[in-house]
Amino acid sequence: MAVPMDPVNDQTAAPPVSTPAAMPPERPIAMPPQPLKTWSRGDERSRIRPEAWKTPWGSRAVVFTVSVLATGFGAREMYGVVEVGGVTVLEWALLALFLVNFAWIALAFASGIIGFFALIGRPALSRPELPEKLTTQTALVMPIYNEQPSRVFGAVQAAYDDVKRLGFADHFDCFLLSDTTDPDVWIAEERAFLELRETLGPDARVYYRHRAKNHRRKAGNIEDFVSRWGGAYDHLLIFDADSLMTGHAVIALAAAMEADPDAGIIQTLPLVINRNTLFARVQQFASRVYGPVIAAGIAVWYGRDGNYWGHNAIIRTVAFAEGAGLPDLPGKPPFGGLILSHDFVEAALIRRKGWAVYMLPQIEGSYEESPPSLIDVSQRDRRWCQGNLQHSALLGTAGLHPLSRHHFLNGIFSYLASPFWMFMLLCGIALALQSKFIRPEYFTDEFSLFPAWPRFDAERALALFGITMAILIAPKIFGLIVHLLHGPSRRAGGGTIRIVISAILEIILSSLFAPIMMLVQSGSVFQILAGGATGWNPQRRDDGSIPFADIVRRHRWHTVLGVVALGAGAAIAPSLVAWMSPTIAGLLLAIPLSWLSGHLGSGLALKRLGLMLIPEETNIPEIATAARENGRRLAAAGVDEGDALATVHADEKFFAAHERMLAIAPARKKGVIEADRVMAAAKLSEAETLDDAKAWLTTKEKTIVLQDRALLGLLARLPITPAPTAL
Repeated sequence: MAVPMDPVNDQTAAPPVSTPAAMPPERPIAMPPQPLKTWSRGDERSRIRPEAWKTPWGSRAVVFTVSVLATGFGAREMYGVVEVGGVTVLEWALLALFLVNFAWIALAFASGIIGFFALIGRPALSRPELPEKLTTQTALVMPIYNEQPSRVFGAVQAAYDDVKRLGFADHFDCFLLSDTTDPDVWIAEERAFLELRETLGPDARVYYRHRAKNHRRKAGNIEDFVSRWGGAYDHLLIFDADSLMTGHAVIALAAAMEADPDAGIIQTLPLVINRNTLFARVQQFASRVYGPVIAAGIAVWYGRDGNYWGHNAIIRTVAFAEGAGLPDLPGKPPFGGLILSHDFVEAALIRRKGWAVYMLPQIEGSYEESPPSLIDVSQRDRRWCQGNLQHSALLGTAGLHPLSRHHFLNGIFSYLASPFWMFMLLCGIALALQSKFIRPEYFTDEFSLFPAWPRFDAERALALFGITMAILIAPKIFGLIVHLLHGPSRRAGGGTIRIVISAILEIILSSLFAPIMMLVQSGSVFQILAGGATGWNPQRRDDGSIPFADIVRRHRWHTVLGVVALGAGAAIAPSLVAWMSPTIAGLLLAIPLSWLSGHLGSGLALKRLGLMLIPEETNIPEIATAARENGRRLAAAGVDEGDALATVHADEKFFAAHERMLAIAPARKKGVIEADRVMAAAKLSEAETLDDAKAWLTTKEKTIVLQDRALLGLLARLPITPAPTAL
């Protein structure tokens, strides 16, 4: 394959352009890093419509009052449990740990009450009326990282086609922003993009960009897009790699942004769909049945001081560029360096700038997927744990709204709750051991008319346990009631009896999974506090089981701890085993539960019985069907398969298209030698065939070859088979 060379830069010159560019012309906009230590009122923008900015003081007062009263009641009852005969140091520790955990569930309970009354008697979701016209331009942005191309590009096509069908395509451009590091996946993405362009036609406003280096990960990916192309767009609608949104939802969000010039971020409630393993179906059912009440509650009392979940939300570009540039935190990871959970921070900084951040949970047509197993969730959770604990360094950021600090604290405690729960259980065991094996000192050196009897009020403890469980489960009951009262949802979900059975099953399974996640999250917290940072691995999206040996390896110590807890409890007191029975059962069954969580057959069996069924399975959204069919068509075209080097080498037309999509390489400074590039060039120079190159080049070196026009030229000259030997 003849490839022209550019003698000036020693790079392969790009061939003449004969197809539409992979990206539109750049329209730069500045996105400076925001200060964390300094802020003044003068830095905040003036509101365009201050009369529309209403703070929900009433609902906030209700949430605060209910939370305080519930926590105060819990504190009084727990004190009554332990104060019989005086309170020891261990009992004070147990009381403190109980209060911390109880206060958190009391807040969720209070928020659930607000959501319940906001939704009772009305549908949780609605299809908004389309506007007659739009006056703004929105970029639909999907960052991707080592994902299956056919599935991702199929979803983008479905959203683009739906917007086009509704007559608003001129107001939306789709961007697939790749940070993929696997060279085979990268080339598969390009093939999928070209296939998609051919299907949609040359005028399709769908674009693709691959970054040579995934600097600052997802946040840096979006920041790169905004700073280079963001000036052409009024809004960014951020997707995740597993996101799916209907044209109605996309257009409704753009219309909501146009109608509210003070809005910086508008978040939707993405419902989990397309899941079939047991664990994923549990999450899917919970998302659909309980999620709307929880989301409605926080939407009401957060008001315009809300949060951002990183996807399925629309952002005003100028608000993001001027207010959400992220600095690196001082120090080393895990608490310093790159901000991992950037979405919370972006929302806080945008709110600080004077823009509203709120949720419209009632918009129908916003979807996502979930990890297929308990182990997959724990792997993702490790990164989220570090990101949320990292927010402790941001609590003192100058100028933040109090609720923004609350969002940080809530995220931090969502992970600290696990070790607090674990310590509370250990305190209970220690107290039981003390009463069983340590001889009590009934009469101390201090003067007292009565002996110090070391005992609990068992009846009060049992009643408090029941109250705690009721407060914990109440938001689920609220969601279940709202779901059952909505006729279409009730009928599409299998009817009242099946939905109630499903809810009971979900509560049981979640209770068994909870102690496993408690130990997983506690381990993550301890590792992070000890200085251990995490990587950024691609997520598994598809259904499928994990090898049983890996499951045993991940959960063997959880099972051992369950055996120890059961043995110790039985030796101390049967009542202790009864008190800890949900925790002990979950740990003893950790290995089979984890295996079952990713088991496809179990999830599908429930589906056939009409259990854990959501309305979107009975009445499958057209957008989900279209995305699946698009993905199958792309997969059938072979875009997911093949070796990157062989693909580029074999197809001259694709070779040229790949070169056109490469960014212009910066000029190399004299004396600066890239070792990996030198090694790749040396191996290509010595290779006699394409097979030699494929065998000798490392993954990183393959990526460098595919990024470098000069090295691509060396690759193109290699024959597929050795030249025949002369006789």
